[in-house]
Amino acid sequence: MTDGSPSPDTTRERIIAAAEQLFRDIGFQKTTVADIARTLSMSPANVYRFFASKKDINEAVAERMTGRKRNRIEAVAKEPGTARERMRRLLTEMHVMMAEFADADAKIQEMVAVAIAESWSVIHNHIRDLDTIIANVVREGIAEGEFSDVDPEVAGPCVRAAMTRFCHPSVLVMCRDIPQPTLDEQIDFILAALGAGRQGAPRRAGETARAS
Repeated sequence: MTDGSPSPDTTRERIIAAAEQLFRDIGFQKTTVADIARTLSMSPANVYRFFASKKDINEAVAERMTGRKRNRIEAVAKEPGTARERMRRLLTEMHVMMAEFADADAKIQEMVAVAIAESWSVIHNHIRDLDTIIANVVREGIAEGEFSDVDPEVAGPCVRAAMTRFCHPSVLVMCRDIPQPTLDEQIDFILAALGAGRQGAPRRAGETARAS
């Protein structure tokens, strides 16, 4: 039996949700643990029962946000269609999400910029998750005969890196006035590279280039 009080997991989620809203309203650097506690009608000491520091709350909010993005991309990757069609859709979705982010939530963008600059673990985990999702589609494309027989674990990071112009918040903003490549042109290039089977395609781990 329970006494009707929220579970620790529920309280933790309430703290993260309140922190995210405050980050959007006043910025993550201006938000204090006392602000979060006040919003939830609890004491700062109670917040510290669930998070050892404000930095831990920052990372939990970032994980919540990247988790939503990961779920959207993963859902697109699992939609019906050929591997090439799904790759195009998931790369497009990656760009759409980042464009939405770049056009709004200026105060949240500040947190993301700091997270990238300081190499928060949540950023590394998010990149790893994206690489895995892309690699899985590449693997399926190889099995279906749509892509060359490359190493999916190498191709995943290569594809993600090739989308930097369209999926990195700072680079996306800096390149907005540069006309080419367009998103479709970049994705066409990536799909051609995956399907070309040329010597320059990502090799399987441990392989070396043949001497010409």
